[in-house]
Amino acid sequence: MTRFLRLASLAPLVLTAGCATMEPHDYSAYREHFPRSILVLPPLNESVDVNASYVWLSTITMPVAERGYYVFPVALVDAFMKDNGLPGPDEMHSVSLQKLREVFGADAVLYVIIEDWGQKYVVLSSNTVVRARARLVDTASGTEIWQGRADFTESSSSGGGDLLTMVISAALEQIIDTTSDATHGVARQANYQMVYDPRAGFLPGPRSPTQDAGDSR
Repeated sequence: MTRFLRLASLAPLVLTAGCATMEPHDYSAYREHFPRSILVLPPLNESVDVNASYVWLSTITMPVAERGYYVFPVALVDAFMKDNGLPGPDEMHSVSLQKLREVFGADAVLYVIIEDWGQKYVVLSSNTVVRARARLVDTASGTEIWQGRADFTESSSSGGGDLLTMVISAALEQIIDTTSDATHGVARQANYQMVYDPRAGFLPGPRSPTQDAGDSR
């Protein structure tokens, strides 16, 4: 017990030391090509969940818009591109920045790749995981002005009690998870953390009450 208490007392020091060595995000390119409008493409999906791209897409508009940017309606953009011979995210990501700027008039495009997604069951508990990497690219110059990660895990367990109760609780939890999409809420949390990260998130946009001084346009 004494050894455990000594290790526990060191944990905050380790975390503090780790945070102290983190380098702040370089926003020089972001400020140089400060966007007013952002086009979000459906993300590429490296996970095994075929629904991941469009569930994620439904959760990104609000945090980016609340951060102070105009976000092109994602459903309309997706439908327009499909109607013009681009059936999926792979084809949409292959469109040139020049063409995207010409058609939509967007200042920047947000490209996302989903790395991991969905519920992970471990006997008497489960984790709902959303992991993705993102980059924001200026459409006029082709400059990558920002990159970041959406990474959030929500854990649940059957709690204490006798083994039979825990097993029944875990089984019910899995049934509920298969009939409702827990990833939607987790994706929303992941995107809010990504966009609002005080060290590496989006700068406040031109429509934000806390607009960054770097926006000179």
